[in-house]
Amino acid sequence: MESRTVDVDGPVHLFDFGGSGPPMVLVHGLGGASLNWLGVGPALAQRARVLALDLPGFGRTPLAGRSASVPAQCALLGRFLSSVVAAPAIVVGNSMGGLIAMMEAAAEPARVAALVLAAPAQPAPAGARIGLEVLAALGTYAVPWLGEWFVRRRAARLGPEGLVREMLRLCCVDPARVAPALREAHVALAAERLDRMPWATPAFLDAARSTLASIRNRRAFYEMAGRITAPVLLIQGAGDRLVPLAASRALARRRPEWILEVFEGLGHVPQLEDPKRFVDTVERWLDGTPLAPGGRRRL
Repeated sequence: MESRTVDVDGPVHLFDFGGSGPPMVLVHGLGGASLNWLGVGPALAQRARVLALDLPGFGRTPLAGRSASVPAQCALLGRFLSSVVAAPAIVVGNSMGGLIAMMEAAAEPARVAALVLAAPAQPAPAGARIGLEVLAALGTYAVPWLGEWFVRRRAARLGPEGLVREMLRLCCVDPARVAPALREAHVALAAERLDRMPWATPAFLDAARSTLASIRNRRAFYEMAGRITAPVLLIQGAGDRLVPLAASRALARRRPEWILEVFEGLGHVPQLEDPKRFVDTVERWLDGTPLAPGGRRRL
């Protein structure tokens, strides 16, 4: 694995896992980074050319005058695919990254050969259960002065280890399943962001507010999903507290040709909580899926 930076309207940090075959691009979620894919990148690189990028404002990619909003991140992903990858890619997105991947596939189908969506950010159906802790945090982020105060105070109170511990508690059914080396890498990055990256908090809040705005309009979201022509694998943890299982089931009913895989006992970041199951599921799906456009290329 190589850590390097490319120029896409400014610096973009990525992990290059190497490999051969069709390109595969891994897109992290809100508050995440390319580190989220360390547990699965090497295995996926056994059959694809795998890159995991840090979106502007996240990981080690600075804002550098760019916006962290979802539309801006989607535009950057498109430029990354066209200029760095330069071929139709299998795009794998988690949470906010899944939403961004869907938007790119709908807007520029020639750039996306297939989609793997792990708990993509999406509207929750009526009656879906969302925890009070999640609702309270989202409501706090939405208030300009309160969101900034809350995020900074929480970071000062918890420190890097506490931030990672709370992230895993919220995103995993069993945080103990996350490999110690992965946990330590996330702690080191959290410390780096707290000490050296003053744009981290504004970027997180901008992206959080934009994500909520992007899924608030249910009609627009489902119209966007309806324009996707690439084959889609939808992975959802049954224990996800951020994106309810009912949401992905509702999305799969609207697109019955998409494949929905439900991971019992897992939460919002299945690639961290059970990397082997995640990779096995993706590989099994790709084995039987022709890649767009036209289904001419197979792995």
